[in-house]
Amino acid sequence: MTRSMNRFQAAFVIARRDYAATVLSRTFLFFLLGPLFPLAIAGLFAGIGANVGSRELPQLAVIAAPADFARLASAREQLEGIPGVGGFPQLVPAAPGTDPRALLAARDRPVVAVLVRPFDNPRLIGAVERNGSMSGQVRLMIARASPAAAPLPDIAVERVAGASGAVESARATTARAGQALLFFLTLLLSGMLLSQFIEEKSNKVIEILAAAVPVETVFLGKLFAMMTVSLTGIAVWTSSGLAAALLLVPSERLMSLPAPAVGWPFFLFLGCAYFAMSYLLTGAAFLGIGAQANSAREVQTLSMPVTMSQVALFAIASAAVTNPYGASGLFAAAFPLSSPYAMMARAAMDPAILPHLAALAWQMLWLALILKLAAAWFRRSVLSGKSGRKGWWKRKAAKA
Repeated sequence: MTRSMNRFQAAFVIARRDYAATVLSRTFLFFLLGPLFPLAIAGLFAGIGANVGSRELPQLAVIAAPADFARLASAREQLEGIPGVGGFPQLVPAAPGTDPRALLAARDRPVVAVLVRPFDNPRLIGAVERNGSMSGQVRLMIARASPAAAPLPDIAVERVAGASGAVESARATTARAGQALLFFLTLLLSGMLLSQFIEEKSNKVIEILAAAVPVETVFLGKLFAMMTVSLTGIAVWTSSGLAAALLLVPSERLMSLPAPAVGWPFFLFLGCAYFAMSYLLTGAAFLGIGAQANSAREVQTLSMPVTMSQVALFAIASAAVTNPYGASGLFAAAFPLSSPYAMMARAAMDPAILPHLAALAWQMLWLALILKLAAAWFRRSVLSGKSGRKGWWKRKAAKA
């Protein structure tokens, strides 16, 4: 490696060296088997997320006179107060004469179904089944609001699959699934940078490389090397998972997957782009932290707060799914390390394209800034020789 190379050529040489050393090693097979354990954990979190998501009650519009709506709302409150009974839909009043299909298509307050004339030939229109849970709940509410000992009424059910509430619920499922996959891949793969960096730092490889090219180039090469290793693993896992899905899952179930707002092709492209940015941003931060550690023990000490910080960022982005334009949603989209998670969910919920282009440019800007700061920190604390073998936290404790 000579100084006649520009920075990108030098970074490519470093990346190619690290990629070949990792992929051609015997332990790479064990790396490919690594996701089996996180997948089990992901299934556990998916079950928890499903329970949490089920608490977000669907919206049911009621086209009725104010007095009739008040009777039905009172009956709902009474039923909700019975121990062991709950999950009744939230009731939204609508004036008599309102077009039910206009309510189903409204985006400002998405409803799953519309109940027309609850006490006079009731009719239920929307994303419901005749013998489904919502139909049964509506019959219970009407019977409760009717005179004593009234039997459960019959309800005419008209199924409309494109109700806005059902679409929003399906897209929220896609958003949470995309976030969870992005988080677990980043959590699984980015931690490798810490241990690899410490190994080469202890062997003085980093100092040798930094003497030939700028530290930023070294960091950039290592980041892209590990990202290509990760993408190699993802390609193997995706191929295996797709083959298993085609063999084991009926085709009609695959076709019924809820489509994201931007469409599947662009959503998958954004998934790759946001994974790359999430990995690079987190990896750049890891390199800056790992540059201050001098042993594997210190890396293990640092791993816990680093992992907890990733979980906290995922929790912030996950909380913003239901309100992407609220304060929490805007914060999650603006903060660079949580931005890929938040924008991945927004791709499933919102068809707008320009915010994603702006988000990717914003994340690239922060990647360059974090790399610059990490390299300056490494140059000052390690290459200058002022730190000896003590990390910055140890020097601070010694001064105190």
